[in-house]
Formats: sequence, C-alpha cells, structure tokens
Amino acid sequence: MRSSLVLSRRDLDFLLHEWLGVEELVERPRYAEHSRDTFDAVLELAEEIATEHFAPHNRAADEHEPRMVDGRVELVPEVGRALRVFADAGLIAGTFDEELGGMQLPHAVAQAAMAWFQAANVGTSAYPFLTMANARLLVAHGSREQVDTYVRPMLEGRWFGTMALSEPQAGSSLADITTRAEPQDDGTHRLTGTKMWISAGDHELSENIVHLVLAKVPGGPPGVKGISLFVVPKVLVRDDGSLGERNDVVLTGLNHKMGYRGTTNTLLTFGEGAHTPGGRAGAVGFLVGEEHRGLTYMFHMMNEARIGVGAGAAALGYTGYLHALEYARTRTQGRPPTDRDPGTPPVRIVEHTDVRRMLLAAKSYAEGGLALALYCARLVDEELTAGSSTDRARAHLLLEVLTPIAKSWPSQWGPVADDLAIQVLGGAGYTRDHPVEQFYRDNRLNPIHEGTAGIQGLDLLGRKVVMEGGAGLALLAETITATTARAAGTEWVGLAADLDATVARLGAVTATLWSAGDPAVTLANATAYLEAAGHVVVAWLWLEQALATGAQTSAFHQGKRAAARYFHRYELPKVHTQLDLLESLDRTVLDTPETWL
Repeated sequence: MRSSLVLSRRDLDFLLHEWLGVEELVERPRYAEHSRDTFDAVLELAEEIATEHFAPHNRAADEHEPRMVDGRVELVPEVGRALRVFADAGLIAGTFDEELGGMQLPHAVAQAAMAWFQAANVGTSAYPFLTMANARLLVAHGSREQVDTYVRPMLEGRWFGTMALSEPQAGSSLADITTRAEPQDDGTHRLTGTKMWISAGDHELSENIVHLVLAKVPGGPPGVKGISLFVVPKVLVRDDGSLGERNDVVLTGLNHKMGYRGTTNTLLTFGEGAHTPGGRAGAVGFLVGEEHRGLTYMFHMMNEARIGVGAGAAALGYTGYLHALEYARTRTQGRPPTDRDPGTPPVRIVEHTDVRRMLLAAKSYAEGGLALALYCARLVDEELTAGSSTDRARAHLLLEVLTPIAKSWPSQWGPVADDLAIQVLGGAGYTRDHPVEQFYRDNRLNPIHEGTAGIQGLDLLGRKVVMEGGAGLALLAETITATTARAAGTEWVGLAADLDATVARLGAVTATLWSAGDPAVTLANATAYLEAAGHVVVAWLWLEQALATGAQTSAFHQGKRAAARYFHRYELPKVHTQLDLLESLDRTVLDTPETWL
C-alpha cells in the first residue's frame, strides 16, 4: 500500500505512543472511557476524511478563491461538503466535555488528528480550527447561557466561530483599537467599528457565525487595559435558540492573500446601519465575563491558536517533504561523481548527496516542528488532568514559555521545508504541475498569523523567560537537562553534552541581556533570541525522539536517528552565532535611523 503523501501515520504513532505515552492518560478520570483503540480510531478517521474530502479540493480552492457577489461570499462547493463530513464525524467537539456532546479526547490526540486536515487542506481546515478555539474560550470564560446558546451549535457544526481583533489602523497593536461598545439598558452593548484580516469572517457555510470581538467601552482605561470582549453573532438568537434578526455586521470586502485562499479573509463593519436589529443601527454584542478584561480572555483563544498555527506550519512542511521525497525516489537525472560514463543510465536523484541533504533538513524541520506541537498539546493535558497541583502548575508554566516558540519556530522552518521541497523538484517545483509551490505559499502566511516572529520574540524575551523571577526559563532548562542526563552511556552523549552547554549559555546570555539597564537594548535583538531558543528546544526534542527509538533498527527508527544527528551537527551550532550577537548587546539595528535604510 502506498504511503500517504499528506502526513505520516507511522510518525504520529511514534510521537504519541513510543515517545509521549498518551495511552497513560486513560488512567485519569477525564480520559477513562478511552483506550489505545479509540485513539487509533480517531486518527484513522482523520486520515480518511482528510484524504478523501479535504485534499482533493485543495488546488481547486486555491485556484478559485472566495469571491464577493452581491454582498455574499462564494466558495467552491467542495469546501462546505468537506466541513459537513468533518462536523458529522464529531471532530469539532473532540476535546470538549461529554456534557456538551464532546468526546473528551486528550488534546495531544486531537492535535495529531487536526494535523491531517492542516496538511491536506489548510484553507478549509481553518473554519473548524477557529470554531473550536472560539468555543473553548466561551466554555472557559463565558456564562452558562452563552455556552448553551453559542457553544452547542458550534460543536454540532451548525454555526462557525471567529476571532475579530485587528483593525485597519491598528494591526497587531491592539492598544490602538477604536471599535466602541456602548452599554444598553437591556444589558447588551451596541458595537460600532471596523475589523480587518478576519479569517472566516463571512461565508455561507453555516447557519450562523459567532464573532468574538474586542472593543472598548467608553470611559474605560486607556490602552489594552480598557479592552472588553463581546459575542457578536451574525444573526441574533431568540430565547428558544432559533435564529432571529440579522445583526448589524456587514461584509465590506475580501482580502486576497498569496495562500490560505480557501479561507475567506474579510473586512467587517459593525454598526453602520446596514441592518437595524431592534429597529436601529448598531451591532448587538453580549459581554463575555467582566468589562476591561477582554484581552485576558482573548489570550485563551490566541494562545491556543498560536500553537495550532505552529502545528499547521509543521504539517504543511511535512506534506511538502513527503512529496519531495517521493519525487526524489522516482525522478532519474544525472550520475554520481564516481561514475561519469554517459553511457550508464541516470540515477534517481535521491542518490545525489545534496538532495539527501535537503531531504534530511526538511525532515528535521517538519518532524521537529510536529513534535513540538504535540509536546505542547501533551502539556495541555497535563495542565488539565495531572494528579497534583504541583504537576499542573509545572505544565502551565512550561507551556507559557514554550508557546511563543511553538508558534514561531515551525512557522519559520516549516516554510523552509517547503522551499527545500521546491528545490528538490527543481524546475518542476515552482510550476503548478506539482503542489509544493502551493504548500509554500500557504505556509508563508504562518509567520504572520497570530503574531509575527517579532511579537513572539518580544513575548519570549520580554515576558516569558523573566516572569516569576525567571522560573519559566529555569524550568525549561531543568526539563532539558533531565533529558540529557538520560543520554549518559548512549550514542547520544555527544549531542547531550553540546545541548547542556548551549542551554547553560542561553541562560547566561539571558542574564547579560537583562543586565543592560536599557529595555531598548535588551529587546533590540529579541527575534534572534527567539530563533536561538527555538533551535535549542527543537534540538532537545530531537534528543528526546532519538532516545525513544531505543534499540529499534527499522528504517523508520534509523531515519529518526539520522534526522537527530543532522539537527545536532548542522543546526544546533548555528545557535552560538546568535548567542555571540546577543551577548555583545549589539546596537546595529537599534542605532540605524530610518534615513539610512
């Protein structure tokens, strides 16, 4: 049977069971109804639906991107059909409580299942991706009424959800949003303003769309401290749960991006009077939680989305790698340096050393990124269900530190894996005869989605590694050195020693950066810090995977060890160049005025 070019089920089994031990989770009350068999069944179902219903229209949705016709969005019909199959399979509700119709799946298993859809068709998978994150936010911070009204239909796949943060003038600077929410006598708010870059912001794929909107209530504190969060449905809901009046939310335009074209990306206008719910203009919104705590609540969705974006970037890099690998094993061209006889037949290009180098690099990025995403999902399970408060707190803190890396590292190196896939295919790689050029275009959006690398770098260096007196960075170092200690007496002792030295140096350089006495200097090269820390983390996870192969000698396990050696020898040394720059407190960028650019 031909191996899938979407994703590797063998690798998912390795990551989940041989490495992360997710089967142990069934001993915990939340997951007691599950077993290895149910986990495998979910992954088999995900592979089947992704392969048969998502992958076939990936190219069609890219070539025939959403159109705005008479104020409505037109999409290729296969998008809606695929999403119905996804919803009918119960996958939207996978990790949610049984009381809400969910399966109470471990997050690690659900993340692995979702990777199939992100690799097969990242544009179509964005609709349930956002809906699940929206629903989880409301379960965590919404009222019981809001959960019953909005979450249940979303988990059934009848309604979809969004996150509406950005505005044209503000972009990622949420302190500068201007959307207003005027309190009303009936306890609702009326919203006016414009939101930009809202993925899945309008379509005809579901009966309703549940927007989670950041806005400011007049009289609140300035900046982010004055932001509140509101549920603003596209169609208002009656007390009996049926759909009522059209809310004053209007699709103003579509953004046309280089990738993710199957996902509508919208400019939405709230409250301009195109619709008049209750007889007057203003989008009706319902406050989530308390006033002025909106950004805190939204980070629940944003952090989940950041890990999910990283997982999607890894998945896209992975499918690009698999396509390139198949091509390299079948395409014949050229002869090895030891055989220049033009009369001999050409060899498969996988036999050329440089092609194997590119494939090993892509493998190390894709499989390393996927391992990072699944490790973070496993931490979510620990945070929710670990037996002691100490273990739950430890998982929470480690996840806080890893989240900016989990978003940014795969988003940087997943596209590189796709770039290498194009290179392996040569001239064919950048034609539309092969899908790798689309994988690259789709993946190139991920370094921007859910916060750019610059934002993640500021988050990591400016907050995460120094919070609680540096406890997060200390915990990360402790966790890594626990792994390196296990490598004693194995063939991986050299990698472990190099990793120990690099971790120690990362800690010392962090201290040097914060001793500068000037935050501008400390944070001037935060992105370089993020890249260095990311490579350290992925080198650690490659050591983890190498140790998990044990004494197995199959081609699969040997491939894991080869990728671990590649990352150790080719990638980890790059960290020291970045640490040299950081340690010097270099001011080159800081001291370059815009007039010199």
